[in-house]
Amino acid sequence: MLPRVATYDALRAALRHEEPELLNMAVQTCFDWARKDPDRVAIIDLGGDTRQGVTYGQLQELVWQVQAALRERGVRQGDRIGVLLGQSPLCAAAHIAAWAMGAISVPLFKLFRHDALESRLADSGAKIVVTDVDGADMLDGFDLRLVQAADLKTPVPQPVLQTEPEDPAVLIYTSGTTGKPKGALHAHRVLIGHLPGVEMSHDFLGQDGDVLWTPADWAWIGGLFDVLMPGLALGVPVVAGRMARFDVAQCIEIIREATVQNVFFPPTALRMLKAEQARITGLRSVASGGEPLGAEMLAWGQEALGVTINEFYGQTECNMVASSCAALFSPKPGCLGKAVPGFEVAVIDGDGKETTGEGDIALRRGAPSMMLEYWQNPSETERKFRGDWMLTGDRGCIDDGYIRFVGREDDVITSAGYRIGPAEIEDCLLTHPGVATVGVVGKPDPLRTEIVKAYVVTKPGVKVSATDLQSWVKERLASYSYPREIAILEALPMTVTGKVIRKDLKALAIAEAEQDPSQEQEST
Repeated sequence: MLPRVATYDALRAALRHEEPELLNMAVQTCFDWARKDPDRVAIIDLGGDTRQGVTYGQLQELVWQVQAALRERGVRQGDRIGVLLGQSPLCAAAHIAAWAMGAISVPLFKLFRHDALESRLADSGAKIVVTDVDGADMLDGFDLRLVQAADLKTPVPQPVLQTEPEDPAVLIYTSGTTGKPKGALHAHRVLIGHLPGVEMSHDFLGQDGDVLWTPADWAWIGGLFDVLMPGLALGVPVVAGRMARFDVAQCIEIIREATVQNVFFPPTALRMLKAEQARITGLRSVASGGEPLGAEMLAWGQEALGVTINEFYGQTECNMVASSCAALFSPKPGCLGKAVPGFEVAVIDGDGKETTGEGDIALRRGAPSMMLEYWQNPSETERKFRGDWMLTGDRGCIDDGYIRFVGREDDVITSAGYRIGPAEIEDCLLTHPGVATVGVVGKPDPLRTEIVKAYVVTKPGVKVSATDLQSWVKERLASYSYPREIAILEALPMTVTGKVIRKDLKALAIAEAEQDPSQEQEST
Protein backbone atom coordinates (compact mmCIF):
# COMPACT_ATOMS: atom_id res chain seq x y z
CA MET A 1 0.00 0.00 0.00
CA LEU A 2 1.09 3.58 -0.63
CA PRO A 3 2.82 5.34 2.25
CA ARG A 4 0.55 7.93 3.88
CA VAL A 5 2.34 11.15 3.06
CA ALA A 6 1.21 14.79 2.85
CA THR A 7 2.45 15.84 -0.58
CA TYR A 8 2.79 14.47 -4.10
CA ASP A 9 6.54 15.10 -4.12
CA ALA A 10 6.90 13.14 -0.89
CA LEU A 11 4.98 10.26 -2.46
CA ARG A 12 7.25 10.18 -5.51
CA ALA A 13 10.30 10.24 -3.26
CA ALA A 14 9.01 7.46 -1.00
CA LEU A 15 7.68 4.99 -3.58
CA ARG A 16 10.01 2.67 -5.44
CA HIS A 17 8.71 0.15 -7.93
CA GLU A 18 10.15 -3.29 -7.27
CA GLU A 19 9.19 -6.66 -8.73
CA PRO A 20 9.79 -9.92 -6.87
CA GLU A 21 11.55 -12.81 -8.54
CA LEU A 22 8.32 -14.84 -8.57
CA LEU A 23 4.86 -13.35 -8.94
CA ASN A 24 1.39 -14.75 -9.58
CA MET A 25 -1.73 -12.61 -9.42
CA ALA A 26 -3.72 -15.52 -7.98
CA VAL A 27 -1.59 -15.25 -4.85
CA GLN A 28 -1.92 -11.45 -4.77
CA THR A 29 -5.69 -11.37 -5.12
CA CYS A 30 -6.81 -14.45 -3.23
CA PHE A 31 -4.40 -17.04 -1.83
CA ASP A 32 -2.35 -14.71 0.39
CA TRP A 33 -5.47 -13.32 2.04
CA ALA A 34 -7.05 -16.79 2.33
CA ARG A 35 -3.97 -17.90 4.24
CA LYS A 36 -3.69 -14.79 6.46
CA ASP A 37 -7.36 -13.93 7.04
CA PRO A 38 -9.75 -16.46 5.45
CA ASP A 39 -12.85 -14.91 7.07
CA ARG A 40 -12.18 -11.45 5.66
CA VAL A 41 -14.89 -10.36 3.17
CA ALA A 42 -13.55 -10.25 -0.38
CA ILE A 43 -16.73 -9.69 -2.44
CA ILE A 44 -20.15 -8.36 -1.49
CA ASP A 45 -22.44 -10.15 -3.92
CA LEU A 46 -25.74 -8.42 -4.71
CA GLY A 47 -26.55 -10.75 -7.59
CA GLY A 48 -28.99 -12.96 -5.70
CA ASP A 49 -32.11 -12.34 -3.69
CA THR A 50 -30.11 -11.22 -0.66
CA ARG A 51 -26.79 -9.55 -0.03
CA GLN A 52 -24.04 -12.14 0.47
CA GLY A 53 -20.52 -11.62 1.74
CA VAL A 54 -18.00 -13.93 0.08
CA THR A 55 -14.86 -14.38 2.20
CA TYR A 56 -11.36 -14.97 0.87
CA GLY A 57 -11.58 -18.54 2.14
CA GLN A 58 -14.77 -19.10 0.16
CA LEU A 59 -13.31 -17.40 -2.90
CA GLN A 60 -10.28 -19.70 -2.74
CA GLU A 61 -12.57 -22.76 -2.64
CA LEU A 62 -14.44 -21.43 -5.69
CA VAL A 63 -11.10 -20.94 -7.46
CA TRP A 64 -10.15 -24.54 -6.68
CA GLN A 65 -13.47 -25.72 -8.14
CA VAL A 66 -12.90 -23.79 -11.36
CA GLN A 67 -9.30 -25.05 -11.55
CA ALA A 68 -10.48 -28.65 -11.29
CA ALA A 69 -13.06 -28.14 -14.04
CA LEU A 70 -10.45 -26.53 -16.30
CA ARG A 71 -7.96 -29.34 -15.69
CA GLU A 72 -10.63 -31.90 -16.57
CA ARG A 73 -10.98 -30.11 -19.91
CA GLY A 74 -7.27 -30.31 -20.58
CA VAL A 75 -6.15 -26.76 -19.77
CA ARG A 76 -2.39 -26.32 -19.65
CA GLN A 77 0.02 -23.44 -19.04
CA GLY A 78 -0.29 -20.77 -21.72
CA ASP A 79 -3.81 -21.76 -22.85
CA ARG A 80 -6.29 -18.93 -23.28
CA ILE A 81 -9.43 -19.13 -21.15
CA GLY A 82 -12.43 -16.98 -22.07
CA VAL A 83 -14.42 -15.47 -19.19
CA LEU A 84 -17.94 -14.51 -20.28
CA LEU A 85 -19.58 -13.42 -17.02
CA GLY A 86 -21.02 -10.31 -15.43
CA GLN A 87 -20.00 -9.00 -12.03
CA SER A 88 -20.06 -12.10 -9.81
CA PRO A 89 -17.82 -14.18 -7.53
CA LEU A 90 -17.51 -16.76 -10.32
CA CYS A 91 -16.12 -14.09 -12.67
CA ALA A 92 -13.38 -13.23 -10.17
CA ALA A 93 -12.66 -16.92 -9.51
CA ALA A 94 -12.40 -17.73 -13.22
CA HIS A 95 -9.63 -15.21 -13.80
CA ILE A 96 -7.80 -16.19 -10.62
CA ALA A 97 -8.04 -19.89 -11.47
CA ALA A 98 -6.59 -19.31 -14.93
CA TRP A 99 -3.65 -17.36 -13.46
CA ALA A 100 -3.04 -20.00 -10.78
CA MET A 101 -2.61 -22.56 -13.58
CA GLY A 102 -0.33 -20.34 -15.67
CA ALA A 103 -3.08 -19.91 -18.26
CA ILE A 104 -4.12 -16.62 -19.88
CA SER A 105 -7.60 -15.27 -19.10
CA VAL A 106 -9.54 -13.43 -21.81
CA PRO A 107 -12.36 -11.22 -20.47
CA LEU A 108 -15.45 -11.13 -22.71
CA PHE A 109 -18.37 -8.72 -22.47
CA LYS A 110 -21.94 -9.95 -22.02
CA LEU A 111 -23.27 -7.30 -24.42
CA PHE A 112 -21.13 -8.61 -27.27
CA ARG A 113 -22.98 -10.22 -30.13
CA HIS A 114 -21.90 -13.13 -32.31
CA ASP A 115 -19.34 -11.38 -34.51
CA ALA A 116 -17.63 -9.57 -31.61
CA LEU A 117 -17.32 -12.82 -29.65
CA GLU A 118 -16.20 -14.79 -32.68
CA SER A 119 -13.44 -12.31 -33.59
CA ARG A 120 -11.97 -12.28 -30.05
CA LEU A 121 -12.22 -16.03 -29.54
CA ALA A 122 -10.70 -16.73 -32.94
CA ASP A 123 -7.89 -14.19 -32.53
CA SER A 124 -6.99 -15.38 -29.03
CA GLY A 125 -7.33 -19.07 -29.85
CA ALA A 126 -9.43 -19.64 -26.73
CA LYS A 127 -11.12 -23.03 -26.76
CA ILE A 128 -12.61 -22.99 -23.26
CA VAL A 129 -14.94 -20.37 -21.78
CA VAL A 130 -16.14 -20.01 -18.19
CA THR A 131 -19.69 -18.69 -18.36
CA ASP A 132 -23.27 -19.01 -17.12
CA VAL A 133 -26.54 -20.17 -18.68
CA ASP A 134 -27.08 -16.92 -20.59
CA GLY A 135 -23.51 -16.99 -21.83
CA ALA A 136 -23.86 -20.59 -22.95
CA ASP A 137 -26.83 -19.55 -25.09
CA MET A 138 -24.75 -16.75 -26.60
CA LEU A 139 -22.01 -19.26 -27.47
CA ASP A 140 -24.35 -21.83 -28.99
CA GLY A 141 -22.81 -23.03 -32.26
CA PHE A 142 -19.23 -22.15 -31.30
CA ASP A 143 -16.65 -24.94 -31.19
CA LEU A 144 -15.89 -24.51 -27.49
CA ARG A 145 -15.74 -26.36 -24.20
CA LEU A 146 -17.70 -24.56 -21.47
CA VAL A 147 -17.42 -24.41 -17.70
CA GLN A 148 -20.56 -23.40 -15.81
CA ALA A 149 -21.57 -23.38 -12.14
CA ALA A 150 -23.25 -26.78 -12.56
CA ASP A 151 -19.89 -28.27 -13.57
CA LEU A 152 -18.20 -27.33 -10.30
CA LYS A 153 -17.58 -30.05 -7.73
CA THR A 154 -16.40 -30.29 -4.12
CA PRO A 155 -13.31 -28.08 -3.80
CA VAL A 156 -9.97 -29.84 -3.59
CA PRO A 157 -6.83 -27.77 -2.88
CA GLN A 158 -4.93 -27.08 -6.06
CA PRO A 159 -1.38 -25.69 -6.37
CA VAL A 160 -0.51 -22.27 -7.76
CA LEU A 161 2.04 -22.48 -10.54
CA GLN A 162 5.21 -20.51 -9.84
CA THR A 163 5.33 -17.74 -12.43
CA GLU A 164 7.55 -14.73 -13.00
CA PRO A 165 6.47 -11.08 -13.33
CA GLU A 166 6.93 -11.15 -17.13
CA ASP A 167 4.92 -14.34 -17.70
CA PRO A 168 1.67 -13.74 -19.68
CA ALA A 169 -1.51 -13.69 -17.60
CA VAL A 170 -4.36 -11.79 -19.26
CA LEU A 171 -5.35 -10.82 -22.81
CA ILE A 172 -7.59 -7.75 -22.89
CA TYR A 173 -9.01 -6.48 -26.17
CA THR A 174 -9.20 -2.77 -26.85
CA SER A 175 -12.67 -1.29 -27.26
CA GLY A 176 -12.07 -0.46 -30.91
CA THR A 177 -12.38 3.31 -30.55
CA THR A 178 -9.67 3.94 -33.14
CA GLY A 179 -9.70 0.78 -35.25
CA LYS A 180 -10.19 -2.97 -35.10
CA PRO A 181 -9.92 -4.29 -31.52
CA LYS A 182 -6.44 -5.57 -30.73
CA GLY A 183 -5.48 -7.93 -27.95
CA ALA A 184 -3.18 -6.34 -25.37
CA LEU A 185 -1.23 -9.15 -23.70
CA HIS A 186 -0.36 -8.36 -20.08
CA ALA A 187 1.95 -10.11 -17.64
CA HIS A 188 1.51 -10.97 -13.96
CA ARG A 189 3.14 -7.62 -13.06
CA VAL A 190 0.15 -5.72 -14.45
CA LEU A 191 -1.60 -5.62 -11.07
CA ILE A 192 1.46 -4.26 -9.28
CA GLY A 193 1.49 -1.56 -11.94
CA HIS A 194 -2.14 -0.61 -11.29
CA LEU A 195 -2.09 -0.42 -7.51
CA PRO A 196 -0.43 2.99 -6.95
CA GLY A 197 -2.74 4.78 -9.39
CA VAL A 198 -5.85 3.09 -8.01
CA GLU A 199 -4.87 4.05 -4.48
CA MET A 200 -4.17 7.65 -5.55
CA SER A 201 -7.47 7.99 -7.41
CA HIS A 202 -9.31 7.00 -4.22
CA ASP A 203 -7.33 9.25 -1.87
CA PHE A 204 -5.32 6.33 -0.43
CA LEU A 205 -7.65 3.38 -0.93
CA GLY A 206 -7.55 0.80 1.85
CA GLN A 207 -8.74 2.82 4.81
CA ASP A 208 -11.07 1.40 7.45
CA GLY A 209 -14.61 1.10 6.12
CA ASP A 210 -13.66 1.31 2.43
CA VAL A 211 -15.97 -0.64 0.10
CA LEU A 212 -15.33 -0.43 -3.64
CA TRP A 213 -17.74 -0.60 -6.59
CA THR A 214 -18.08 0.40 -10.22
CA PRO A 215 -20.99 0.18 -12.66
CA ALA A 216 -18.36 -0.62 -15.33
CA ASP A 217 -18.30 -4.24 -16.42
CA TRP A 218 -15.44 -6.42 -15.21
CA ALA A 219 -14.82 -7.45 -18.83
CA TRP A 220 -12.90 -4.20 -19.42
CA ILE A 221 -9.59 -3.12 -17.97
CA GLY A 222 -11.39 -0.33 -16.08
CA GLY A 223 -13.60 -2.77 -14.19
CA LEU A 224 -11.11 -5.62 -13.90
CA PHE A 225 -7.90 -3.79 -12.98
CA ASP A 226 -9.11 -0.41 -11.72
CA VAL A 227 -11.57 -1.99 -9.28
CA LEU A 228 -11.93 -5.78 -8.87
CA MET A 229 -8.36 -7.04 -8.70
CA PRO A 230 -6.86 -4.04 -6.85
CA GLY A 231 -9.66 -4.22 -4.29
CA LEU A 232 -9.02 -7.94 -3.73
CA ALA A 233 -5.27 -7.40 -3.49
CA LEU A 234 -5.67 -4.57 -0.96
CA GLY A 235 -8.24 -6.40 1.16
CA VAL A 236 -10.98 -3.89 0.29
CA PRO A 237 -14.42 -5.54 -0.19
CA VAL A 238 -15.53 -5.26 -3.82
CA VAL A 239 -19.22 -5.09 -4.64
CA ALA A 240 -20.61 -7.31 -7.42
CA GLY A 241 -23.62 -5.28 -8.44
CA ARG A 242 -23.73 -5.16 -12.21
CA MET A 243 -26.76 -3.51 -13.81
CA ALA A 244 -28.19 -4.66 -17.14
CA ARG A 245 -27.99 -1.01 -18.17
CA PHE A 246 -26.98 2.01 -16.15
CA ASP A 247 -29.93 3.20 -14.08
CA VAL A 248 -29.57 6.12 -11.69
CA ALA A 249 -32.06 4.83 -9.11
CA GLN A 250 -30.52 1.33 -9.11
CA CYS A 251 -27.04 2.81 -8.87
CA ILE A 252 -27.99 4.77 -5.75
CA GLU A 253 -29.63 1.67 -4.25
CA ILE A 254 -26.48 -0.44 -4.79
CA ILE A 255 -24.38 2.19 -3.04
CA ARG A 256 -26.85 2.31 -0.15
CA GLU A 257 -27.33 -1.44 0.23
CA ALA A 258 -23.61 -2.29 0.15
CA THR A 259 -22.50 0.81 2.11
CA VAL A 260 -20.17 1.68 -0.76
CA GLN A 261 -17.62 4.37 0.07
CA ASN A 262 -15.44 4.30 -3.05
CA VAL A 263 -16.75 4.37 -6.63
CA PHE A 264 -15.21 4.39 -10.07
CA PHE A 265 -17.75 6.18 -12.26
CA PRO A 266 -17.07 6.35 -16.01
CA PRO A 267 -17.77 9.86 -17.39
CA THR A 268 -20.96 8.67 -19.09
CA ALA A 269 -22.36 7.50 -15.75
CA LEU A 270 -21.49 10.84 -14.13
CA ARG A 271 -23.29 12.72 -16.89
CA MET A 272 -26.39 10.58 -16.41
CA LEU A 273 -26.32 11.19 -12.66
CA LYS A 274 -25.95 14.92 -13.26
CA ALA A 275 -28.74 14.95 -15.85
CA GLU A 276 -31.15 13.43 -13.32
CA GLN A 277 -29.95 15.76 -10.55
CA ALA A 278 -28.89 12.82 -8.39
CA ARG A 279 -27.50 13.31 -4.91
CA ILE A 280 -25.39 10.64 -3.18
CA THR A 281 -24.17 10.81 0.39
CA GLY A 282 -21.68 8.75 2.37
CA LEU A 283 -18.98 8.46 -0.27
CA ARG A 284 -15.33 8.88 0.65
CA SER A 285 -13.90 8.89 -2.88
CA VAL A 286 -15.01 8.99 -6.51
CA ALA A 287 -12.63 8.24 -9.38
CA SER A 288 -13.29 8.69 -13.07
CA GLY A 289 -11.35 7.95 -16.22
CA GLY A 290 -11.75 7.29 -19.91
CA GLU A 291 -12.17 10.87 -21.09
CA PRO A 292 -11.54 14.20 -19.37
CA LEU A 293 -14.11 15.98 -17.24
CA GLY A 294 -14.48 19.75 -17.31
CA ALA A 295 -14.85 22.37 -14.60
CA GLU A 296 -18.64 22.11 -14.67
CA MET A 297 -18.61 18.37 -13.90
CA LEU A 298 -15.97 18.72 -11.19
CA ALA A 299 -18.02 21.44 -9.50
CA TRP A 300 -21.16 19.32 -9.73
CA GLY A 301 -19.34 16.35 -8.19
CA GLN A 302 -18.31 18.40 -5.19
CA GLU A 303 -21.88 19.56 -4.65
CA ALA A 304 -23.84 16.40 -5.48
CA LEU A 305 -21.45 13.65 -4.37
CA GLY A 306 -19.72 15.50 -1.56
CA VAL A 307 -16.21 14.69 -2.81
CA THR A 308 -13.65 15.90 -5.31
CA ILE A 309 -13.76 13.60 -8.35
CA ASN A 310 -10.25 12.28 -8.98
CA GLU A 311 -9.59 11.84 -12.69
CA PHE A 312 -7.12 9.21 -13.80
CA TYR A 313 -5.57 8.34 -17.12
CA GLY A 314 -4.46 5.26 -18.99
CA GLN A 315 -5.48 2.86 -21.70
CA THR A 316 -5.78 -0.86 -22.25
CA GLU A 317 -2.16 -1.08 -23.36
CA CYS A 318 -0.76 0.73 -20.30
CA ASN A 319 -3.20 1.78 -17.63
CA MET A 320 -3.30 3.95 -14.51
CA VAL A 321 -0.28 6.02 -15.51
CA ALA A 322 -1.57 9.37 -14.20
CA SER A 323 -4.08 10.38 -11.58
CA SER A 324 -5.46 13.20 -9.55
CA CYS A 325 -5.48 12.81 -5.78
CA ALA A 326 -7.40 15.42 -3.80
CA ALA A 327 -5.65 14.26 -0.64
CA LEU A 328 -2.34 15.46 -2.12
CA PHE A 329 -3.10 18.24 -4.62
CA SER A 330 -6.00 20.20 -6.13
CA PRO A 331 -7.37 19.15 -9.51
CA LYS A 332 -7.08 21.28 -12.62
CA PRO A 333 -10.03 21.14 -15.05
CA GLY A 334 -8.99 19.75 -18.41
CA CYS A 335 -6.00 17.94 -16.88
CA LEU A 336 -5.58 14.23 -16.27
CA GLY A 337 -3.73 14.58 -12.99
CA LYS A 338 -0.02 13.96 -12.48
CA ALA A 339 2.18 10.98 -13.30
CA VAL A 340 1.73 8.07 -10.91
CA PRO A 341 4.98 7.20 -9.09
CA GLY A 342 6.70 4.44 -11.03
CA PHE A 343 5.65 5.88 -14.41
CA GLU A 344 7.43 8.38 -16.60
CA VAL A 345 4.89 10.33 -18.64
CA ALA A 346 6.13 12.88 -21.17
CA VAL A 347 5.04 14.91 -24.18
CA ILE A 348 7.24 14.18 -27.20
CA ASP A 349 7.65 15.52 -30.72
CA GLY A 350 7.78 13.63 -33.98
CA ASP A 351 11.40 12.66 -33.39
CA GLY A 352 10.67 11.12 -30.00
CA LYS A 353 12.21 14.00 -28.05
CA GLU A 354 10.56 15.58 -25.04
CA THR A 355 8.99 18.97 -25.69
CA THR A 356 7.62 21.72 -23.47
CA GLY A 357 4.86 22.53 -25.96
CA GLU A 358 1.99 20.48 -27.31
CA GLY A 359 2.86 17.03 -28.57
CA ASP A 360 2.17 13.33 -28.23
CA ILE A 361 1.50 12.04 -24.72
CA ALA A 362 3.84 9.10 -24.29
CA LEU A 363 4.95 6.59 -21.64
CA ARG A 364 8.50 5.42 -21.04
CA ARG A 365 9.05 1.85 -22.21
CA GLY A 366 9.13 -0.62 -19.32
CA ALA A 367 6.32 0.95 -17.28
CA PRO A 368 4.93 -1.55 -14.72
CA SER A 369 1.43 -1.83 -16.24
CA MET A 370 2.61 -1.77 -19.87
CA MET A 371 1.52 -4.63 -22.12
CA LEU A 372 4.00 -7.20 -23.35
CA GLU A 373 2.73 -6.87 -26.92
CA TYR A 374 -0.32 -6.88 -29.12
CA TRP A 375 -1.26 -10.54 -29.35
CA GLN A 376 0.33 -12.09 -32.45
CA ASN A 377 0.60 -8.67 -34.07
CA PRO A 378 4.25 -7.54 -34.18
CA SER A 379 3.66 -4.82 -36.78
CA GLU A 380 1.01 -3.06 -34.66
CA THR A 381 3.19 -3.52 -31.58
CA GLU A 382 6.09 -1.79 -33.34
CA ARG A 383 3.84 1.07 -34.51
CA LYS A 384 2.77 1.70 -30.91
CA PHE A 385 6.31 2.82 -29.99
CA ARG A 386 8.53 5.73 -30.96
CA GLY A 387 12.01 4.95 -29.68
CA ASP A 388 11.85 4.49 -25.91
CA TRP A 389 8.28 5.77 -25.72
CA MET A 390 4.88 4.10 -26.04
CA LEU A 391 2.50 6.41 -27.88
CA THR A 392 -0.91 6.83 -26.29
CA GLY A 393 -2.45 8.33 -29.42
CA ASP A 394 -3.41 11.40 -27.37
CA ARG A 395 -2.18 14.95 -27.78
CA GLY A 396 -1.44 17.18 -24.82
CA CYS A 397 1.06 19.21 -22.86
CA ILE A 398 2.47 19.23 -19.33
CA ASP A 399 1.93 22.28 -17.15
CA ASP A 400 3.58 22.33 -13.70
CA GLY A 401 3.39 18.54 -13.57
CA TYR A 402 -0.26 18.40 -14.65
CA ILE A 403 -0.92 16.49 -17.86
CA ARG A 404 -3.32 18.52 -19.98
CA PHE A 405 -5.35 16.60 -22.55
CA VAL A 406 -5.93 18.23 -25.95
CA GLY A 407 -7.48 15.35 -27.89
CA ARG A 408 -6.81 12.12 -29.71
CA GLU A 409 -4.03 12.48 -32.27
CA ASP A 410 -6.51 11.74 -35.04
CA ASP A 411 -9.15 13.98 -33.46
CA VAL A 412 -7.28 17.29 -33.19
CA ILE A 413 -8.91 19.78 -35.55
CA THR A 414 -6.82 22.15 -37.67
CA SER A 415 -8.93 25.17 -38.62
CA ALA A 416 -7.64 28.43 -40.10
CA GLY A 417 -4.23 27.80 -38.55
CA TYR A 418 -5.61 26.95 -35.09
CA ARG A 419 -5.24 23.52 -33.52
CA ILE A 420 -8.47 22.78 -31.69
CA GLY A 421 -9.09 19.92 -29.28
CA PRO A 422 -12.64 18.52 -29.45
CA ALA A 423 -12.83 17.63 -25.75
CA GLU A 424 -13.15 21.24 -24.58
CA ILE A 425 -15.95 21.96 -27.05
CA GLU A 426 -17.77 18.76 -26.13
CA ASP A 427 -17.51 19.63 -22.45
CA CYS A 428 -18.88 23.12 -23.12
CA LEU A 429 -21.85 21.79 -25.09
CA LEU A 430 -22.59 19.24 -22.37
CA THR A 431 -23.13 22.08 -19.92
CA HIS A 432 -26.09 23.24 -22.03
CA PRO A 433 -29.31 22.16 -20.27
CA GLY A 434 -30.70 20.63 -23.46
CA VAL A 435 -27.73 18.48 -24.51
CA ALA A 436 -27.50 14.80 -23.58
CA THR A 437 -24.56 13.60 -25.67
CA VAL A 438 -22.17 15.18 -28.14
CA GLY A 439 -19.29 14.34 -30.44
CA VAL A 440 -17.09 16.95 -32.12
CA VAL A 441 -14.88 16.35 -35.17
CA GLY A 442 -13.19 18.29 -37.94
CA LYS A 443 -14.98 18.45 -41.27
CA PRO A 444 -12.85 19.08 -44.38
CA ASP A 445 -13.20 22.64 -45.65
CA PRO A 446 -11.46 24.17 -48.69
CA LEU A 447 -10.94 27.54 -47.00
CA ARG A 448 -10.07 26.66 -43.41
CA THR A 449 -8.62 23.14 -43.92
CA GLU A 450 -11.26 21.96 -41.46
CA ILE A 451 -14.23 23.41 -39.65
CA VAL A 452 -15.53 22.31 -36.27
CA LYS A 453 -18.63 20.17 -36.60
CA ALA A 454 -20.69 18.98 -33.64
CA TYR A 455 -23.09 16.05 -33.64
CA VAL A 456 -25.55 16.45 -30.79
CA VAL A 457 -28.22 14.32 -29.11
CA THR A 458 -30.66 16.46 -27.14
CA LYS A 459 -32.49 15.48 -23.98
CA PRO A 460 -35.99 14.01 -24.42
CA GLY A 461 -38.66 16.63 -24.89
CA VAL A 462 -36.18 19.49 -25.25
CA LYS A 463 -36.00 21.55 -28.42
CA VAL A 464 -32.64 23.12 -29.11
CA SER A 465 -31.54 24.84 -32.31
CA ALA A 466 -28.08 24.76 -33.85
CA THR A 467 -27.94 28.54 -33.52
CA ASP A 468 -28.63 28.32 -29.77
CA LEU A 469 -25.78 25.85 -29.31
CA GLN A 470 -23.37 27.90 -31.41
CA SER A 471 -24.10 30.95 -29.28
CA TRP A 472 -23.59 28.89 -26.13
CA VAL A 473 -20.07 27.94 -27.22
CA LYS A 474 -19.21 31.41 -28.57
CA GLU A 475 -20.00 32.92 -25.19
CA ARG A 476 -17.77 30.46 -23.33
CA LEU A 477 -14.82 29.44 -25.50
CA ALA A 478 -12.44 31.02 -28.00
CA SER A 479 -14.19 32.64 -30.93
CA TYR A 480 -12.40 30.43 -33.45
CA SER A 481 -13.44 27.16 -31.81
CA TYR A 482 -17.24 27.28 -31.98
CA PRO A 483 -18.92 24.64 -34.19
CA ARG A 484 -19.65 26.17 -37.58
CA GLU A 485 -21.94 23.23 -38.24
CA ILE A 486 -24.17 21.37 -35.80
CA ALA A 487 -26.23 18.29 -36.58
CA ILE A 488 -28.85 17.15 -34.10
CA LEU A 489 -29.23 13.37 -34.21
CA GLU A 490 -31.24 10.71 -32.39
CA ALA A 491 -28.12 8.77 -31.34
CA LEU A 492 -24.34 8.78 -31.71
CA PRO A 493 -22.07 5.82 -32.51
CA MET A 494 -20.75 4.51 -29.18
CA THR A 495 -18.38 1.77 -28.06
CA VAL A 496 -19.69 -0.81 -25.62
CA THR A 497 -17.88 1.12 -22.89
CA GLY A 498 -19.89 4.26 -23.61
CA LYS A 499 -17.31 6.31 -25.51
CA VAL A 500 -18.34 8.26 -28.60
CA ILE A 501 -16.65 6.74 -31.65
CA ARG A 502 -15.26 9.89 -33.19
CA LYS A 503 -13.77 8.01 -36.16
CA ASP A 504 -17.31 7.12 -37.29
CA LEU A 505 -18.40 10.74 -36.93
CA LYS A 506 -15.27 11.80 -38.80
CA ALA A 507 -16.15 9.45 -41.65
CA LEU A 508 -19.65 10.94 -41.72
CA ALA A 509 -18.25 14.48 -41.83
CA ILE A 510 -15.90 13.58 -44.68
CA ALA A 511 -18.77 12.04 -46.64
CA GLU A 512 -20.83 15.18 -46.09
CA ALA A 513 -17.97 17.36 -47.33
CA GLU A 514 -17.55 15.23 -50.45
CA GLN A 515 -21.25 15.57 -51.22
CA ASP A 516 -21.27 19.35 -50.84
CA PRO A 517 -17.71 20.67 -50.54
CA SER A 518 -18.53 24.33 -51.15
CA GLN A 519 -21.07 25.07 -48.46
CA GLU A 520 -21.13 25.31 -44.68
CA GLN A 521 -24.43 24.31 -43.15
CA GLU A 522 -26.11 24.50 -39.78
CA SER A 523 -28.14 21.32 -39.92
CA THR A 524 -30.75 19.69 -37.75
